[in-house]
Amino acid sequence: MILTPSPELSVVVPTFNERENIQELVNRLAETLQAIRWEVIFVDDDSPDGTAALVRSLAQRDPRVRIIHRIGRRGLSTACVEGMLASSAPLLAVMDADLQHDERILPAMLRAVKDDGYDIAVGSRYVAGGSLGEWGEERQFASQFATRLSRLVLKAGVKDPMSGFFLLKREVLEGAVADLSGIGFKIMLDIFASSTKPLRYIEIPYEFRIRQAGESKLDSAAVWDYLMMLLDKSLGRYIPIRFIPFALVGGAGVFVHLLVLWLVYDLGGYGFTTGQTAAAVIAMTFNFFVNNAVTYRDRQLRGWGMLRGWVSFTLACSLGAVANVGIATYAFETQLVGETAWVLSAVAGIIVGAVWNYAVTSVYTWNKVKGV
Repeated sequence: MILTPSPELSVVVPTFNERENIQELVNRLAETLQAIRWEVIFVDDDSPDGTAALVRSLAQRDPRVRIIHRIGRRGLSTACVEGMLASSAPLLAVMDADLQHDERILPAMLRAVKDDGYDIAVGSRYVAGGSLGEWGEERQFASQFATRLSRLVLKAGVKDPMSGFFLLKREVLEGAVADLSGIGFKIMLDIFASSTKPLRYIEIPYEFRIRQAGESKLDSAAVWDYLMMLLDKSLGRYIPIRFIPFALVGGAGVFVHLLVLWLVYDLGGYGFTTGQTAAAVIAMTFNFFVNNAVTYRDRQLRGWGMLRGWVSFTLACSLGAVANVGIATYAFETQLVGETAWVLSAVAGIIVGAVWNYAVTSVYTWNKVKGV
């Protein structure tokens, strides 16, 4: 029985609608990594352009090519983590499928980690010899601003913490994986921020290339995910990170409630009870749809699941409103917060109601099984 040596290096490539770039990327990796036992693991989030099918056909001819085809799950960071965990290689690299990362520096990154003792090698655009290429001024400014924001959570002085191109030892991943937020698209920053010990790193310069085919995935949703990841790494140890946007949406819902009440009761001439009921239903509906689109974007409900979710959300929030009034009234009447502190009593009720709504809806409305 002849045993084939396992790969020394696994290159993990998250994909979504990257069919046109796959063959060229495999060709470039094969040319660059000739002296290395390597494999490439594409993690595809069910691309409608047939990316997974193409990778599967390539894997039939080349055992170095592997595919993880994810159904009902999205997210660049989680795709990278799944791909790395699916590998047995001691060395792991992550790069994009859009051919913007220069695969020719992979051997240098490998030597730095394998032979020179670094924990992680970063493909860097911001050290001497590196460049953002032909990016416009607006995108360069956005990248530099995001880099400055990363200093809020970063435990190291990495010049290019926003890099999506890096190579690390398996034990580095294993030491950080339990604390990864898994939010957004900057998995390397997440690893640095989640590591239980300082990482010895080196930055290897490269010039960022122009995308060859397909479309950029950087949009407002990606920016939102990045901000949520930063909040998670800075505040996540104290409160669930989703509670922050959930509370902000709830605050916006208060204004919706007052607007509808004003339109129905004050301008429309209907009774206060009618106006209050209409305002409550519309505000809760507003909160449900915004939370579904933003707070729980990764578990977004669709089709009939939205109707079920709306019913469970409104029921939970109705009970939350009862808790709000009950706690506020009790605090005020028993003078727990002072004789005239009606504002604090109201705030206490709001906090209790918000926590109730978040806790219950996260389990019954956007649960992990049905909410994906």
